[in-house]
Amino acid sequence: MAYKIIDTCISCGACASECPTNAITQGDTQFDIDAAACIDCGSCANVCPVGSPVQE
Repeated sequence: MAYKIIDTCISCGACASECPTNAITQGDTQFDIDAAACIDCGSCANVCPVGSPVQE
């Protein structure tokens, strides 16, 4: 199951810098995760200060 970023995202970028597959990019209002590139490692969730990356 891939991760997704929910609306609590504050666009700090912590998750993007930790993603080993570069699946996370800045969107219009928050960061987004490419589900096809996500390897479900949880690195993004472990560093997010507001818990925005969640498993789908």
